[in-house]
Amino acid sequence: MSALLAVDQLCVNFRTTQGLLPAVDNLTFEIESGETVAIVGETGCGKSTAALALTRLLAQPPAELSARSIRFEGREVVGLRNAELRSLRGASIAMVFQDPAAYLNPTQRIGRQIGEVLELHLRLDRTAARARAIELLRLTGVPAPEQRIDDYPHNLSGGMRQRVMIAIALACNPKLLIADEPTTALDVTVQAQVMELLLSLKERFGMALLLITHDLGIVAESAQRVIVMYAGRKVEQGSVGDIFRDPGHPYTRGLIDAAQWRNDADGDLAEIPGSVPSLAALPTGCAFAPRCSQVMPRCLVKCPPLYKLEAGREVACFLAERPPA
Repeated sequence: MSALLAVDQLCVNFRTTQGLLPAVDNLTFEIESGETVAIVGETGCGKSTAALALTRLLAQPPAELSARSIRFEGREVVGLRNAELRSLRGASIAMVFQDPAAYLNPTQRIGRQIGEVLELHLRLDRTAARARAIELLRLTGVPAPEQRIDDYPHNLSGGMRQRVMIAIALACNPKLLIADEPTTALDVTVQAQVMELLLSLKERFGMALLLITHDLGIVAESAQRVIVMYAGRKVEQGSVGDIFRDPGHPYTRGLIDAAQWRNDADGDLAEIPGSVPSLAALPTGCAFAPRCSQVMPRCLVKCPPLYKLEAGREVACFLAERPPA
């Protein structure tokens, strides 16, 4: 059985005055129907860029996109015309963004914004679209949806705006929902509520979920598989259990240690020194080498390949290299 989404060697470069900058470098992964896959990493690692590139939501130029193949339900997405992409986006693949205020139209009532999706993809008339929009608002936990449907985005709290974004994303019962840092702009209490809502709706509608996040707590509770990205590259992939039990890449281990607030021998909180390198100044060899406590001489001159291990594990680190039998 083929995967719901199969991405093969996705690359995203940005053309700038500093030259062509590689934001995503040969990213390959799959998502099965109903599965939750998380892409994790610090800000600047290429997570959101990869998500936006899947349905060509990046402006071209300055972005330059390429891939050997991107297949959704067995259909090749690479090369689709804009009209064909528009029919795919929103209907079969939907997206929830991290800042709903930036994506909701401030001049339109929220009912109209949900209704437009229903009218475009499901061909509902305005009366039917309004009724369905009220149902969606109720489903996503917006109180008094019959009244709220006529509000503008600025009338709503951040949590309510994110629920509206989720309602828009679910309008056409998509088979894949991409959630790009869906709780980042919310306070802690509302974060938990929104994440619980997303996961319950995923189960209710049988969707697959591609979760873009830096929150490993959310990953541990919600995902089946994890893809770890650093400086535009996939550096590790595996099941949640395997990754958290035995991380193979020093960067993954650093993320987990920092998320679990482990103390070192001196009583300091665990942290990864330094920061993600600029795309315009990527180091020679392994991009993580300047921050790595286990760096070896060859890490500074050669980029490690992605070693394929047992049970679907992949690790891009020389520490995972196995000696010949």
